[in-house]
Amino acid sequence: MNITIWNEYRHERENVEVKKVYPEGIHHALASFLKEIHHVETATLDEVEHGLTEQLLEQTDVLIWWGHKAHEEVDESVVERVKSRVLDGMGLVVLHSAHFSKIFKSLMGTTCDLKWREADEKERLWVVDPTHPIVEGIDSYIELEQEEMYGEHFDIPVPDETVLISWFEGGEVFRSGVTFKRGNGKIFYFRPGHESYPTYYNKQVQQIIKNGVKWACNNQTPKHQYGNAQPLEKIDEK
Repeated sequence: MNITIWNEYRHERENVEVKKVYPEGIHHALASFLKEIHHVETATLDEVEHGLTEQLLEQTDVLIWWGHKAHEEVDESVVERVKSRVLDGMGLVVLHSAHFSKIFKSLMGTTCDLKWREADEKERLWVVDPTHPIVEGIDSYIELEQEEMYGEHFDIPVPDETVLISWFEGGEVFRSGVTFKRGNGKIFYFRPGHESYPTYYNKQVQQIIKNGVKWACNNQTPKHQYGNAQPLEKIDEK
């Protein structure tokens, strides 16, 4: 499988504390465990075309997206390029604050807004669909000692599937693992991954991302033809 990991790569270069957690960037932290089983490319915001060229996207089975502070800097033409590939069958895994990315909001058609708080609080991600392949190998819950809180209401369309729900130490809950289908493409949104915390080194979090990538891959789907169509059978004209 060909995986492309897209990351703003701003926090890690501009914030000393974040750099201590992810010295090579969040994209490389994600690549470190995905490249064990897949071919992985990375792309970042400040590259030409944000690194997401037509050629790279055509070769990508699943795109992983992490963004936070520079959503508005993503060029609309690149957003449309990515959206077209998702509708055509490329999988999309949207992580943490990428809920506010242009691509996710465009595919959802809503504000994708939510409540949030940074207070170093505990998070428990509860598995609510234990039969789903995205949580294969995961027990009843994952506990993270420190994470950023996201709370309901999460302004997204009703998900096709809700796989994980989070509880936070401050009392809020959140739909933290949800899936959607758009066109021929499959989308998985997974909440954890604030840049200040070592969440992406957690083996269970890594397992869910691995599972999510596998689930989102849809490269066997045929491309359907649209528009005016010739009949398959002879039509008797009266």
